[in-house]
Amino acid sequence: MYNPQLETFIRVADAGSFNKAAEQSYITPTAVIKQINLLEANLDVKLFERTHRGLTLTKAGMSLYNDAKYVVQYCKDSVIRAKNAMQEGDNVIRIGTSPMTPAGVLVELWPKIHELCPEIKFQLIPYENTPENAREILKNLGQHIDVVAGIFDDTMLNLRNCAGFEISRQPICCAVSIHHRLAGKNRLTIQDLYGEQLMLMHRNWSHYVDVLRDDIWQNHSQIQIVDFDFYSVDVFNRCENSNDVLMAVQAWDNVHPLLKVIPVEWNHSIPYGLLYSHTPSETVKHFLSAIQTVLRQ
Repeated sequence: MYNPQLETFIRVADAGSFNKAAEQSYITPTAVIKQINLLEANLDVKLFERTHRGLTLTKAGMSLYNDAKYVVQYCKDSVIRAKNAMQEGDNVIRIGTSPMTPAGVLVELWPKIHELCPEIKFQLIPYENTPENAREILKNLGQHIDVVAGIFDDTMLNLRNCAGFEISRQPICCAVSIHHRLAGKNRLTIQDLYGEQLMLMHRNWSHYVDVLRDDIWQNHSQIQIVDFDFYSVDVFNRCENSNDVLMAVQAWDNVHPLLKVIPVEWNHSIPYGLLYSHTPSETVKHFLSAIQTVLRQ
């Protein structure tokens, strides 16, 4: 499904040596060198700087390395999904899960959903929360993954070209390192955040986050806002390492063991629910209808 030279390229980059990559691939160093030379020739790009100290990636090589790991993993996942599709019936809801999109809300609702539609079954599809995966999965909901649970609003839905079903409004909270001065509190006031750096997703990602941002800029200038581009485990690590404060929701309480998610006494919240295709299958429609009934009860 992809050029196998990419896997060799990744092994060489990880090992920093043709010889070590050859040992891992159970082929000769000459064969590894030949594959890398062919890949560079086909791409017309120099991927490695070759010195007596070993190999280092060029800027082009580093760019390809990041994309190649995604391509290889995506192709492997595609094969798994294809095999799963052979075993699935029409009554399976495929739920994408990641640390930032846990399926906990559906697990809680499942007993009542099952009473209304006992024929429907869940299949959890784990994925790595990267910008590339988020774009591909949300743009193609209904193909390999039917629904994803998470925060959203109309801005995100338009950017990702998908639909949203609101289950609840999640109060916007703050996550801090367990070693942070605020970690001993079970609830924060906005004044507690004075003097802190608050990590927020960039403007135009969410209307609700922009409202919070404007409130802080206009009324609480003692809080410094730090922008970032994508929610991932790396951002949670950055929060813990930098001792900054991160905007979060309670559903992310278990994303990072060294962070604590704390409610804040402000009137800011964000929709939480399910993302799905604009053209959902009959099973997904039936599933969403069941959730509506459960929420009305």
